[in-house]
Amino acid sequence: MWDERYSEPDYVFGTEPNDFLKEEFERIPAGGQVLCLAEGEGRNAVFLAQRGYQVTAMDLSEVGLSKALKLASDKGVTISTQVADLADYSLGEQQWDGIISIWAHMPDAVQQSVHAQIAKALKPGGVFILEAYTEQQLTMEGIGGPPATQKERFVSLGKLRPELAELEEVTGVEKHRSISEGARHQGLSAVVQFIGYK
Repeated sequence: MWDERYSEPDYVFGTEPNDFLKEEFERIPAGGQVLCLAEGEGRNAVFLAQRGYQVTAMDLSEVGLSKALKLASDKGVTISTQVADLADYSLGEQQWDGIISIWAHMPDAVQQSVHAQIAKALKPGGVFILEAYTEQQLTMEGIGGPPATQKERFVSLGKLRPELAELEEVTGVEKHRSISEGARHQGLSAVVQFIGYK
């Protein structure tokens, strides 16, 4: 599905970074190693690389990551890419100064597995930054998020907090906000935002 979606000539979610990441990225130690989960066409990874971070973008879609490399080249920066499925992906140990999860919607079991690895994968002082849609998105006018047939892929603070209990939470909020990211993320939307430190 994602290869097909990303095969469109345009960048499906635009080329500008996610607003929440743009506001909070400086929490990541300067120049650090950053992993972007389910990074798609690379807009967040490229933004971070432009600011001096060493970025690895991982995604299921080789097509998406090819566009990420093109975007990086167009912007004059370098990123690493890794084609992988989060269902069986190892985040490593004490490897990352930052891990970014922007709209990385997964089945429950996969989310639990990924989040169980976050604290171990971060270096001391490393930070995890997440934004995702909550189930309330189904009632909103905005475009974006999983379909109603995949409700388990929505995220909530109630699900996140026990899964990320090893991190020191500094931001944890569910809110409505206006989003404008390409054609597929638009309008007033229901989101959860989370930041935690190791």
